[in-house]
Amino acid sequence: MTAARVVVAPDKFKGTLPADQVAAAIAAGLRRGRPGVEVLECPVADGGDGTVAAAVAAGFEFVPARASGPVGEPVDTGYARRGGTAVIELAAVSGLAMVSPPAPLTATTLGVGELMRAALDAGATRLVLGLGGSSSTDGGTGLLRGLGARLPDSAGAELPLGGAALAELAEVGLDALDPRLAGVELLVASDVDNPLLGPHGAAAVYGPQKGASAEDVGRLESALRHLAEVVRATGVDVAEVPGTGAAGGTGYALAMLGAAFRPGIEVVLELTGLDGKLPGADLVITGEGSLDEQTLRGKGPAGIASAAAERGIPVVALAGRTTLGTDALSAAGFTAAYALTDVEPDVRRCLAEPAPLLERLAEQVARDHL
Repeated sequence: MTAARVVVAPDKFKGTLPADQVAAAIAAGLRRGRPGVEVLECPVADGGDGTVAAAVAAGFEFVPARASGPVGEPVDTGYARRGGTAVIELAAVSGLAMVSPPAPLTATTLGVGELMRAALDAGATRLVLGLGGSSSTDGGTGLLRGLGARLPDSAGAELPLGGAALAELAEVGLDALDPRLAGVELLVASDVDNPLLGPHGAAAVYGPQKGASAEDVGRLESALRHLAEVVRATGVDVAEVPGTGAAGGTGYALAMLGAAFRPGIEVVLELTGLDGKLPGADLVITGEGSLDEQTLRGKGPAGIASAAAERGIPVVALAGRTTLGTDALSAAGFTAAYALTDVEPDVRRCLAEPAPLLERLAEQVARDHL
């Protein structure tokens, strides 16, 4: 009898377990529940934190680097590389989790531009940028500065870092941008379709998540509007392009550079080669910390369920908790969903010890579905 074949492709359980450890725990439980099962581990991400780790798990090389952190301090970080493709994760160099307390007015994307330049130095011809988890609302001006742009005030002095300082911007000097950008493909992995400005823009929608008060949001909105006016005067008008509000306006700077935008999970599934692992699979297992309405809006498990369901492969989701009913799960392509709270009602223990509980759930899945 042919051994059952299972593709295990979870996202992280945010704040408790990275995706590769989630996959390992599920694989261990499957093997215990069904000895001899063939398991292919393929941890994924949705373009936010964990994107580089997912690429490395899929065979990319991790390249360590040092770059400027969210408030300008040097941080040890890195990117993933395979051939001419480099994968850069904004959360790993300018992430909200890296700033305590938050610095909504001064946080910068400078390090993202520095990582892009490091990848260019290493010969990259395609840069894939995951924009989730940002700490800044600087319109991507830090990124531009990291690539050689000048951002002077009316006296010719370079502006301080961060979004608030853009209120004094006199010019966006792109003449000194790294010339290698002209021959590089830029791909943005992001599910955000917000524009740069307005009630659905970078400052109004995402500023409060980064610690911005109502007054801070007003200052940042005004500063970003001024940035767009300065850029528009040069003949470039991309502020209304969907996705330019991503990561505090980092999408705006990348749109200025001619980047293409695609859903994060779509990009990550391509990078990790999940499509090539699905043929012949008897079951796909995915999951994340909370399986809820947000999951259905383009997050990792929903993308995986869709890809598997198209091929007629049953999909089971494992989560810390799930708020989705049977009908919603079925409509999204899930055969079934299991939560850690099914085997451990103490939520504190679920948060503290997710790995052994995931193993128990996966063992149950093996009995139920293999």
